[in-house]
This record gives sequence, structure tokens and C-alpha cells, in this order.
Amino acid sequence: MTIKKENLVELPFYVDNRGSLVVAEEGGGVPFSIKRVFSVSAKVGEVRGNHAHKKCSQFMVCTSGQIEVICNDGVRDSRYLLDSPSTGLHVPPGIWAKEKYLTDNAVLTVLCDRHYEEEDYIHDYNKFIKFEKDNK
Repeated sequence: MTIKKENLVELPFYVDNRGSLVVAEEGGGVPFSIKRVFSVSAKVGEVRGNHAHKKCSQFMVCTSGQIEVICNDGVRDSRYLLDSPSTGLHVPPGIWAKEKYLTDNAVLTVLCDRHYEEEDYIHDYNKFIKFEKDNK
């Protein structure tokens, strides 16, 4: 049985006297073909996300500020501090994720392996637990 689990990924990071460059691409840190990219920002203390996906994988990068991502697989919570554009968090389908914005001007950029599909979202935690039990 394959255990799905989120994981942190270091992205290629280059620095010279002009500044820095971070690369996120398939085969270079992102573990899937990218179909959609979006960015989210919120006020300090706000929580976004609070859902799981049935099929969609996400790769989250905090491009500005600090964001705490809390992931839950139906049994355990794991917490990740995203505070550098050179570190991404891969969140596979079947993981409940919520993002807490810790600083002003925090921006989360999310890369997905699927286009937006409303029916892919699970917004109710109890329905998520049932989905996980039914799909084991």
C-alpha cells in the first residue's frame, strides 16, 4: 500500500550580485506536469484553504512573507513553515490542508497538476474523513 504524504522540496536557487532566482519546473522540483498556477494573499492571522482534493496534487511556494501550512491525512496533523521561495510543499490528493498567514504581504503561489474542477474539492472535514475511509 502506498502511503500518501506531503513533503518539502528544495528548489534550485541561484544568487549573484544582481539578486536571486528560484526555478520551479516539472522535473526540477515539481513532481508533476503543471496545468494551473494561482497566487493567494490574506491579512495576518487569516486562514485560507481548509479543504482537500480528491484528485488534484498541489505544490505550494511562499513567494513572500511567512505562511504556516497545516496538513491532515485523516489521522495526523503535520505543520510546515513556508518562508522562502526556494522551498515548496508538495500536497498530494487526499490531504486536508489549511494555510495560516503569519506576516503582512504574505503570498502563496500554488502549482497544480489539474485544471480547476469544483467537484474535486472536499470542503467539509467530516466528508473528507468519510472519503478517506471509503478509499483505503
